[in-house]
Amino acid sequence: MSDYALALTLVFVGITMLLSIRQKLGLEKEIVVGTVRSALQLLLVGYILHIVFGSRHPLLIMLIITVMIAVAAWNAGGRAKRVPRIRLAVALALLCTESVTMAVLLGLGIIEATPRFIIPVSGMTIGSSMVVSGLFLNQMKRETESSRGEMEAYLALGATVRQALAPSVKRAVRSSMIPTFDSMKTIGLVQLPGMMTGMIVAGAEPIEAVRYQILIVFVLASAAAITAMLMGYMSYRLWLDKEGRPYI
Repeated sequence: MSDYALALTLVFVGITMLLSIRQKLGLEKEIVVGTVRSALQLLLVGYILHIVFGSRHPLLIMLIITVMIAVAAWNAGGRAKRVPRIRLAVALALLCTESVTMAVLLGLGIIEATPRFIIPVSGMTIGSSMVVSGLFLNQMKRETESSRGEMEAYLALGATVRQALAPSVKRAVRSSMIPTFDSMKTIGLVQLPGMMTGMIVAGAEPIEAVRYQILIVFVLASAAAITAMLMGYMSYRLWLDKEGRPYI
């Protein structure tokens, strides 16, 4: 893509701005900030990856993945700010999910052990897991608000914290996984995924692009399940204070 073609894509930003102004949505500032930040962040990442791909140093790969996990945990954890140590729980869940995913992919030789494969796949895995974590936290907030009486009744009858929260955690885990599996049912029919589309635009054969996209779909499905269940296991003790009252 030429610089001129890239500049023309600002037309879409202009359309968004005009619609916001016309409908008096007040989103003009957010649109401008989002546009500038996304462009600068992607350009910065592009230059960093250019350096990493050239050096192939394992420490650089680990550093980038660590930053991804830290940013994702901070962002997802913001959905339950009042819950103590929730961002640490998210970070540990993302780290475990990433470790298991990479261990399988590299251990079975599914992808090459090079930055060109490890970093993009890790980015998609961590990004998807971040969304799952956010959905889990949102649902748990709703559960602790709507089921407070049920939880207190369980505790009053002598149940442990785990037993009192088990129904809510189960519903939150299920709720956070549903979007991932719903998208699997319509992929290729309703939408052409980003990775597949990017490869085709770059000149790859459609069948080769489909093979890589199938890999990513299956990886993200597994990552969603692992992340959701780890979030349920690692965070259930954090939702209640010492007196058994929800923090939310």
